[in-house]
Amino acid sequence: MVALFASDAAAREAATLLQVQTFFESCLVVGVQAVPEQDWVRLTQSQFAPVEITPSFWIVPTWHEPPAAARQVLRLDPGLAFGTGTHPTTRMCLRWVAARSWQGQRVLDYGCGSGILAMGAARFGAAEIVAVDIDPAAVESTRLNAHANQVVLQAGLPDLAKGAFDLVLANILATPLKVLAPLLCAHVAPGGHLVLAGILSRQTDELRAAFAPWVNLAVSDEEDGWALMTAQKT
Repeated sequence: MVALFASDAAAREAATLLQVQTFFESCLVVGVQAVPEQDWVRLTQSQFAPVEITPSFWIVPTWHEPPAAARQVLRLDPGLAFGTGTHPTTRMCLRWVAARSWQGQRVLDYGCGSGILAMGAARFGAAEIVAVDIDPAAVESTRLNAHANQVVLQAGLPDLAKGAFDLVLANILATPLKVLAPLLCAHVAPGGHLVLAGILSRQTDELRAAFAPWVNLAVSDEEDGWALMTAQKT
């Protein structure tokens, strides 16, 4: 792990505090050193290139031109909220969404982060989109990104999600997904789809068991040790 601090004193204080924590046992502070001044904006931008979801659907930072093959594009820059298309869980969700038409459908993005999944659903026809997150910074990020991409959606804290949806997306982590199982399933309309990500491939059995009282989850995609699990509610 590498961490950046504003000053040498802050870095050394953090190193000292870390070494007395119980979770730091068997770990080692390798060193504290000064970082040369750089053009941090240019450096950050160099690390983010357009991301291919499908050959015709791309996530493109604002400082890049969309590839010639792109027919559907989301403009998204890295920010405070999770979701730029670079993580396998995000790509798998978006690929699944892009393979279907959501024309006129009602969609819930639960744990929306940057709003990338909600906006992806909009690109493929969703008529009403609700995006919720427990982090106010994520809610604001979703609103700003939606505006930049000319996507109309409602973004807010979790209590904004009301009623049933044709598609419920939740890219979080396995443990909170298990806790949220009854709530997420209650939001899926009869015949609707549930799409879950943030799940390691070795965790799929426990997720399947946690959701079994409501839906039959199946693995729909896997990438780099992560799994996408989906179900259709009867």
